[in-house]
Amino acid sequence: MSHTPSRKSLSFKSLELFQICARKGSLLATAKEARVSVSTVSHHLRSLEEHLGVALFDHARKPMVLTAKGHAFLRNIDGALHAIRQAQAEATAGNLSDASFLRLGTIEDFDSDVIPDLAVFLSDKMPSCDFVYHTASSHEIIAMLRNRELDLGITTTPPERFPDLQDRPLLRDPFVVVLPAKAEPTLADVVEGKSRLPFLQFASDLIIADQIAAQLRRIGIALPHKFQSDSNKTLMAMVAAGAGWTITTPLLFSHARRFHPALRMHPFPAKRFSRTLSLVSTPDCSRSVLELVDRKARSALMEQIIGPLHDSTPWLKDSFGLID
Repeated sequence: MSHTPSRKSLSFKSLELFQICARKGSLLATAKEARVSVSTVSHHLRSLEEHLGVALFDHARKPMVLTAKGHAFLRNIDGALHAIRQAQAEATAGNLSDASFLRLGTIEDFDSDVIPDLAVFLSDKMPSCDFVYHTASSHEIIAMLRNRELDLGITTTPPERFPDLQDRPLLRDPFVVVLPAKAEPTLADVVEGKSRLPFLQFASDLIIADQIAAQLRRIGIALPHKFQSDSNKTLMAMVAAGAGWTITTPLLFSHARRFHPALRMHPFPAKRFSRTLSLVSTPDCSRSVLELVDRKARSALMEQIIGPLHDSTPWLKDSFGLID
């Protein structure tokens, strides 16, 4: 590698592709995320190294790793690239019709009701925009946002604060107990483990499972782990069949409509607790896009889920609803 810097000027695209490649360690993965060809990525990285007169990557290693100078260069440009993206977002904040690309991730809880309406609405309001939608767990969506693989996510509010993300509380979703409609034990006996009806729970790698487990520990209840699932519908089907009981939320309960005749939802009998669902975005996500998604998500939630549940289950009115 020559140490005589090129006179060719740096390009913003080269810096962006370098930043992605430093994270991904692969030309192919970089090309896929940036939606360009591998040869384009290779050309930009080569031009950047020629301009600087130093090797930024150890090209002999797979996956690609940064050299010491590459690490130093990445540290120095990270803040600058963030500032440029934020400036671009603010400059185009009012031009939704000109938006060209949006990557949105949601947890499964919104997938069947809110997201279809939101997708149709956004495609109408942003006709020139290409959309990418991901459905994943809260942990995965947060990781994708932090890795800049998504622009915006609708997810459980992260248990810890991330300085590189912004969250806007959207929905308060209290935890409730769901029993088979024909269950004979009392609610208190079931929750305290005094009945023969087993506890069916969410898979332990989900944020919702952590929240439930933490609350049960706080109130001194220990329940055996008979069955775990990462699918809310599977849990609801098992409860409806009389195979056990579960702790879930009204939002999740609302997605199991076909099982509702065989289910009964009850307030959590001990100290009440809830989860918060939020819009989580990267700092360079356009404020106009964020406001648009926020307004539509709120109206869809109220119309499709909150309103009908308040009508059918009046005791939810004080605990289940939008957060202003």
